[in-house]
Amino acid sequence: MPAKLLSLAALCVTAAAASDALVLTSPNGAIRFRIVADPQRLFYDVALRGKPVIDPSPLAIIVDGVNLCEAARTGKPATYKTNTTYPTYGVHAIATDKSNGARLPATHIASGTSFIIEAHAYDNGVAFRYLVPGPSDRSRVPDEATVFRIPAGSTAWYHDVEGHYEGDYHKYTYEQIGPSLAAPPVTFKLPDGAGYGSITEGGLRHYAGMALEGTAGHSFRAVLGHAEPVSYPFALRYEKADWERLAIPAAIQGPIATPWRVVLAGADLNTLVNADIVTNVSDPPDPKYFPQGLETPWLKPGRAVWRYLDGGQNNFEGMKEFSRLAGQLGFEYHVVEGLWRGWSPEQLKEFCDYSRQQGVGAILWAFRRDLGTAEQRKAFFDRLERAGAAGAKIDFFDHEAKEVVDLYEDLLREAAARHMVLDFHGANKPTGLSRTWPNELTREGIRGMESSRSLRAEHQTTLLFGRMLAGGADYTPMHFGARRHDTTIANQIASAAMITSPLLVYAANPTAILASPAAEVIKSIPSVWDETIVLPPSEIGEFAAYARRRGTTWFLAVMNGPAPRQVDLPLTFLGSGKYQSVEVRDTAGDTVELKRGESTRAASIHLDLPAGGGLLVRLTP
Repeated sequence: MPAKLLSLAALCVTAAAASDALVLTSPNGAIRFRIVADPQRLFYDVALRGKPVIDPSPLAIIVDGVNLCEAARTGKPATYKTNTTYPTYGVHAIATDKSNGARLPATHIASGTSFIIEAHAYDNGVAFRYLVPGPSDRSRVPDEATVFRIPAGSTAWYHDVEGHYEGDYHKYTYEQIGPSLAAPPVTFKLPDGAGYGSITEGGLRHYAGMALEGTAGHSFRAVLGHAEPVSYPFALRYEKADWERLAIPAAIQGPIATPWRVVLAGADLNTLVNADIVTNVSDPPDPKYFPQGLETPWLKPGRAVWRYLDGGQNNFEGMKEFSRLAGQLGFEYHVVEGLWRGWSPEQLKEFCDYSRQQGVGAILWAFRRDLGTAEQRKAFFDRLERAGAAGAKIDFFDHEAKEVVDLYEDLLREAAARHMVLDFHGANKPTGLSRTWPNELTREGIRGMESSRSLRAEHQTTLLFGRMLAGGADYTPMHFGARRHDTTIANQIASAAMITSPLLVYAANPTAILASPAAEVIKSIPSVWDETIVLPPSEIGEFAAYARRRGTTWFLAVMNGPAPRQVDLPLTFLGSGKYQSVEVRDTAGDTVELKRGESTRAASIHLDLPAGGGLLVRLTP
């Protein structure tokens, strides 16, 4: 037998023959998380309704070069439960944190180092992390090599890290998963109709971020930020000294608490999209800055105009005009690129005052390299505060070493102290920080409309069930020009109602939005939702249909993938009674038409979609 297959077979036999150190089941019994101990190492696995989601895989927390999960002795776990809800921005208004949890004590026999593996089993997945106690005056260097072995026969979707977190998704069969680096979330479809899974992380604070390295055994291994290769955008913008500094593993002072390793699991895509695990394992907002949580008066999600992808005068008067048009659209914000840095203090204040008179908050761009010190951050936010800006768009992070991860929080704290919101670009994937600091309204970490290279139809119907599982994304949706590539106008309009972003920044010039036959519907698309339902027959990379509710109004949004299809969508998600419907449909020409009527929950909508086609329907009682 080849060495690779022999090692995998030995791993499975060893894990099967060893004793269970911990078994956790979810509240509804659908999910099982298990830790297995044998004399050589600790393993874990995850099952959904008795079928594997993660096959037996080695656990691995490394401290000062020692893997504590090798030859470790486990003790008696302490179990507990979580059962609470909290408000959130995004796919729904109320998040649910209901799980069975445990802390499993363990000791690395050779070194005598004690540690804890903490785990939660939710109805839609699991989360686990490593805790290594230690005195506050001692510094140690953690690393990690936890493995995620997905079942044979699975199909996975992910992109590489060459562009940091801005890549094109590709579909991989189980056999094609091999040595390469993947940007989480990595989503996979289980064999034999068993459901879906996705691997990512949550609660990332004061630690390096995690990528996933494909292995020769069709598995993924956790790789921390310092060990990730330098991405193209980082190499483009930073010096070699920066590369070398961030490649050094970061030391942790005192106790070590890793971020949570999250595996979402569900029978359908709706389960994954509605999972709250990433934010559940993140800290709640600090009442010092957010005394009323998400109800703190100055916190405000909303829509924004942006002059970057679709023309417009790139000068002071042109920016004022964009703010005026934002007000005409009823949008709450205007994101301004670096042009503003050349304005005098008087011009900047005039612009912010004028925007505010239109009901629009100004969000101003900055390069994170210029905000690396406390003094730089204070001077920057003082300048914005004097001008009356609503917040900032901060760009080009391009790395997830601990130093860069810490900077996100430093910026959010400084902004929150001044009641400002932030939009992060050139960023890593969300990890729940927007729960802890809800003034983070969105972040990029996605190949969005700004990239002119991507074909949209397959990309958009993939990222909804990949990148978007981690949190909101500044994709800057909806463009009516060449950037839409292989998608129709109706598809582009639907994308604004499907790609979740509490700060929903539109790619289209506001004059193009106002001139659209669908302007009245576009203006009514919210940036946050009370409820989201992923409708069948949605499938990764092929077709996506969402029913989303804000208040009593529903939106049915559809984006088709790269193949034509016919589909009937029942409206059973509606409440009782009649609804006034406005449909935004493609026409034979390069535009859309509105179709008005009445609907009830007994009705259905028939679609004959071209490749890359779409639909948006607004349904009002």
